[in-house]
Amino acid sequence: MNNILKITKNQLVNELIELGLSEGQTVMLHASVKRIGNIEGGPQTIIEALLEVLTSSGTLMMLVGWEDNPYNISGASFQDNIDNLPEKKRRAFYNSTSFDPEYSRSDRKVMGILPEYLRTYPGSIRSRHPLGYAAVGKMAQSVLNDQQWQYREGSGSPLEKLCEVGGKVLLLGSPTGNVTLLHFAENLADIPNKKIVHYKMPIIQNGNRVWKDFEEYDFINGIVPWSEDYFKNIVDEYIEKGNGVQGKVGMAECHLFNAKNLNKFGINWMERNFCCL
Repeated sequence: MNNILKITKNQLVNELIELGLSEGQTVMLHASVKRIGNIEGGPQTIIEALLEVLTSSGTLMMLVGWEDNPYNISGASFQDNIDNLPEKKRRAFYNSTSFDPEYSRSDRKVMGILPEYLRTYPGSIRSRHPLGYAAVGKMAQSVLNDQQWQYREGSGSPLEKLCEVGGKVLLLGSPTGNVTLLHFAENLADIPNKKIVHYKMPIIQNGNRVWKDFEEYDFINGIVPWSEDYFKNIVDEYIEKGNGVQGKVGMAECHLFNAKNLNKFGINWMERNFCCL
């Protein structure tokens, strides 16, 4: 018999409110289901608890990506991954794989299982980019609508819109280096010689399968050479300076940040530290 007490939805709701989550907020979520603990009802309960606190006037969003994107094949670059496949496997990939925002699964290999729970939650919508977002709630459509194909995290992106609506970034047991919002700061920071990548992805567009060209800053390897995880450096320093709210939800150490303020801090940090690299 299992005597371990499970974490209930009511407990999650109360602890999220204590952390600072409230009705009507637009929230970008990063979460580790494992670190939160043994939850009654499983990962779905996390989504339900968050939406109960936010109510129908709030919005919950996550980066969901795409499970079959070429980054997951093995190497460090999209096109290199494709080009280095054995011919038979490369031909099979070209002929069979394509991104459809309605049906393609989230990138569970990289992001864990919770994004797929949000993507498939009733009323959820998904942005059109294969490395995009899913969201549920009042602002979902306006935040995710027409995510740009090129420089997907720059001006006009869901991340900029998150800042514009006074949104929050919520880490539920997720490491401080996982704050996707700082890709928006990477786009805006005035830094010389930011690294750029080009790649192709197969997508369904107007009912047809096409290979689309993409260009953006190098979010995987970093926009500049830096020996550490600079997202972690930025967020840890932001916390050390007294920003954000910290607390526990379930068994997890959690943080709640103001998105616009954190992004501004990230831009300043990058411009200060990367200016002479």
